Amino acid sequence: MINVVLVDDHELVRTGFRMILQQHPDVRIRGEAGTAEEGMRLIRSTGPDLALIDVHMPGMSGVELTERIVRAKLRTNVVILTVVDDARFPKRLLDAGALGYLTKACSAEELMSAVRQVASGKRYLAPSVAQQLALATLDGSDSPFDSLSSREMEVAMMLVRGMPLTMIGDRLNLSPKTVSTYKQRLMEKLHVDHIVGLAHLMTVHGLLDTHNHQVGA
Repeated sequence: MINVVLVDDHELVRTGFRMILQQHPDVRIRGEAGTAEEGMRLIRSTGPDLALIDVHMPGMSGVELTERIVRAKLRTNVVILTVVDDARFPKRLLDAGALGYLTKACSAEELMSAVRQVASGKRYLAPSVAQQLALATLDGSDSPFDSLSSREMEVAMMLVRGMPLTMIGDRLNLSPKTVSTYKQRLMEKLHVDHIVGLAHLMTVHGLLDTHNHQVGA
């Protein structure tokens, strides 16, 4: 039996995935969450084999949630759900520690293939994601976000959601001064001067869903 939790802020998306998964007797849905924070609590309490996690969510992102699951050494393997389209898929998402990467446009057959492979500890890359990575390797144009550390990435995701330095510090158990240092360093690495520029860069590279986020000035 493969125990699964769904973490996505769109109820329709969760419903669609749930309806597909429930048709298979070897899969059991242990719960659903609309935010990454709820998802973390659910994963800790139910200890599922697999979590399907949306990369774009208000509050903590799917990237941050995945990294926290890995850091906490939880037994749950992660499949990240992305909307790749034409955006350059950053290796940054691969480095987060998820074993599977699916686009939301995947077929029911592909979803089940990914779920079974990742539940058994194998990696699954959606063909479109694999193609993006292959193209990036061929033309040498990596995502600029590949240069960020895990903590810098967390700070960047919070900055574009308009969170003040003090709130980011509280979330990450850092002083505002330390957060400010991370902010300065990541802006230098990405060659941007303000948060709006950072948000635009994240949108271009598929890390930010403009429909779900309010960009801070």
